Amino acid sequence: MQDTKKRAKSKNTKAGKIIRIEQEQLTKHLDKVVRGTVEETLNALLDAEADRLCQARRYERTDARKDTRAGHYNRKMGTRVGEVNLKVPK
Repeated sequence: MQDTKKRAKSKNTKAGKIIRIEQEQLTKHLDKVVRGTVEETLNALLDAEADRLCQARRYERTDARKDTRAGHYNRKMGTRVGEVNLKVPK
C-alpha cells in the first residue's frame, strides 16, 4: 500500500515537470513572426525596385542627380498571415 502511494507521488512529481504546449498561442506567435517577415521582405523589394527605377538609393545625391527620392506612403495589404503595412515609394 505504501509502495503504491510512493509511486503515485513520484508520478505527480514528474508530471509537474512536463512542458505543455498551447497550440493556439504557438500559432498566434508563428503568424506574428511570419507576418513581420513578409512585411520586411515586401518593403525591401519595393525599396529595391524604387532604387532601380530612380537609378539612385534613398537620400543619394550625385553630380548628375541633385534631387532625392520623394519618400513613401503607407498602404495596407491583406495576406494569408494577416494584414501587413507597406511603405510604397512615391
